[in-house]
Amino acid sequence: MTKERIRLAIGLLVSAVFLYLALRGLRLHEVWNTIQGANYWWLLPGVGAYFLGVVVRTWRWHYMLRPIKPIPLRTLFPVVCIGYMGNNIYPARAGEVLRAYILKRREQVSMSANMATVVVERLFDGLTMLLFVFLALPISNFNPRYEAIVTLFSALFFGALVLFLALAMRPHTARTWYTRLLALCVPQRFHDAAHHLFDRFIDGLASLRNGRDVFMIFITSIIIWLLETLKYWFVMHAFPFHVSFLVLMLMNGIVNLATTLPAAPGYIGTFDAPGIEVLEAFGVPGEIAAGYTLVLHAALWLPITLLGGYYLWRENVSVARARAEVEELAS
Repeated sequence: MTKERIRLAIGLLVSAVFLYLALRGLRLHEVWNTIQGANYWWLLPGVGAYFLGVVVRTWRWHYMLRPIKPIPLRTLFPVVCIGYMGNNIYPARAGEVLRAYILKRREQVSMSANMATVVVERLFDGLTMLLFVFLALPISNFNPRYEAIVTLFSALFFGALVLFLALAMRPHTARTWYTRLLALCVPQRFHDAAHHLFDRFIDGLASLRNGRDVFMIFITSIIIWLLETLKYWFVMHAFPFHVSFLVLMLMNGIVNLATTLPAAPGYIGTFDAPGIEVLEAFGVPGEIAAGYTLVLHAALWLPITLLGGYYLWRENVSVARARAEVEELAS
């Protein structure tokens, strides 16, 4: 069995477990009745808020790419949508590889530098999710096991931030240590290619070398996720319950931290189970919480996937080709 099939099998198993946890003990006919009775007009402003967040995400990426190459927003927006689409329908967050590959084809930006900006994006997204969770935890009687998970993620994300800041601020020192590590672990014939890859990756961290740039990346990350939480708030009005915006920030933070786990494409289960549990912790009946979370998940998944699929069709490229490009360590 290939590595890809093993990863897919693990993801399907994880999703199955989380789906079971999400739906166990619920009266499924009442969940369906909740879904049927929703006022779906509220999805329209929710989708609008979400796509405004995608525009801000595009601007953030444009800002991070400036030290490498200034690229117009109109060029980057389709690439961002393709990345979302890839993450939604392919396993192992293949959308990140896909958008890096497409940007290289369009703008000749090194794959490794490009992927470095993607890693930094994910790092700041994770830190923002943790901020949302910490802001809301004092008002919650939430399951203690999630507090332990949040503590673990905090250590991981802040540790990664310190590492990347160190790499960005001291590239020559980083290269010295990297050279020593190569000498110990990698055959000599691969050293030149590995150094080239590492140097381009460090180029991609250039936006972390300036405090103002770091601040701008963090602020835009907060705006992006507040706009996504606004979608949660709009969709809530389609259902017969009400919780505060702060609770929806907590839900957003928890479910997006959970979706970092390996799962089936589209974060099936890993989005739904923690989302339902958060709402139940704040008094929302399980069947209503499940109906809302499933509809919200679909509303997050479908519009961006359709738009990204359209842009990918226009590009006439494949995920397999993009992965091959990464495996060849092309720059």
